[in-house]
Amino acid sequence: MNDTPENYTQETILNVRGVLARHRLVEELVKKQNLVELQRLLEQLDTDSVVQMLEVFSPEDRQIVWDLIPESRKEDVLIAMPYDTRVELAADFRPKNRNMVIRVFDLHDGLLRQIPLETKADLIHAKPIWIDLVMPEDEHLNWAQDVFEVDLPNPDDLTDLETSARFYVEDNGEVHLHSDFLLDRKDESRNVAVAFVLKKDTLFSVRSEELPAFRLQRLRARAESDYISDAKDLLLDLYAADVEYSANALEDIYTELEAVGRQVFKSYMTDEEAAKILAAIAEEEDLNGRIRRNVLDTRRALSFLMRGKFLSESQHEDVREILRDIESLDGHTSFLVNKINFQMDATVGFINVNQNKDLKRLTVISLVFMPLNVIAGIGGMSEFSMMTQGIPWQIAYSALLGGLALVSWVTFIGVQFFERRKIRRLSIENNKIQKR
Repeated sequence: MNDTPENYTQETILNVRGVLARHRLVEELVKKQNLVELQRLLEQLDTDSVVQMLEVFSPEDRQIVWDLIPESRKEDVLIAMPYDTRVELAADFRPKNRNMVIRVFDLHDGLLRQIPLETKADLIHAKPIWIDLVMPEDEHLNWAQDVFEVDLPNPDDLTDLETSARFYVEDNGEVHLHSDFLLDRKDESRNVAVAFVLKKDTLFSVRSEELPAFRLQRLRARAESDYISDAKDLLLDLYAADVEYSANALEDIYTELEAVGRQVFKSYMTDEEAAKILAAIAEEEDLNGRIRRNVLDTRRALSFLMRGKFLSESQHEDVREILRDIESLDGHTSFLVNKINFQMDATVGFINVNQNKDLKRLTVISLVFMPLNVIAGIGGMSEFSMMTQGIPWQIAYSALLGGLALVSWVTFIGVQFFERRKIRRLSIENNKIQKR
């Protein structure tokens, strides 16, 4: 009695769901097993082999392999990696050791070396060239202030500084600079305030979060011998890295605008597509504006260092080179502003064209129905019944409907005729103008 078709159908659905659930479970187990085997293989490979493997992989596979590399090996892998790949992978790299909030570096055989730091006593015995504080706690700020007798700002207060107080020299010789560094991510882009303090032969940097320019600078200085010689060299190279990072961000804007441009120059675009394109263009315009503000701030900081006569002759030449790079970036950002405005105007033009087409359709419809309203009004009057007296109402009103259809068709054909006639006349006039 229970073996009805409905019961068979429900039982079949339950069986299919069970099979699909087991299939997904098997796929997940196989995926986890493959990742475990891949991780074991990575542990057996040396750094150069891992780098070569990452270079030949696609970006998606590269990210999967990168996530499997232990945190303790990632910086070594980044050091040996080409610059473009390093930028791609280093953007989301966050060291998880205890020294993240305060990193101390010295020069060893011409290379930048990080000093292990566990207690305040370790900082007392160090002879650093760079002390980098990332969202430090009050304890770490007090360590640096007590040991080196330097006045360091809290990273939460960096954005509250007045413009006039961004670059200044204390009575004890401390040089203070507060600059913006670009942070460009897929989900958001912003400028992050960084405080620099130069005291004697040590550079102090304080900021609220990790930045790609700082990370890349550490990797370069640790990989290239004699890359830097003192704290001022380090400061200039940080500014140069920020300019280079801004240049890479500009290249990304070019790429995005080219993709948007291919959509903008289509023969037809819906309003929904236009809205998405406008949002993408606005996002790129915001990033371009942040880059302009960032390089402007860097130019002001470098000009302050040159005017203050803090730099050697070779460092002055380095500053001039950075300023030339900034000058070239200014030209690119100005060009992008024009390109963004053009694409935005073109997209808005498509929206206007679509609106004009809608208005034209409404106008044609109103023209077609205008005489129909008159005839339909006559058909609804009592006089119409008097005029068709003696004619069966079926025939009378069928004739009225036929007349309505005929009038609407004639009106539509007339509108089309005059529209084509106008287009031909404009075409002839344009040809005459071109012949002149």
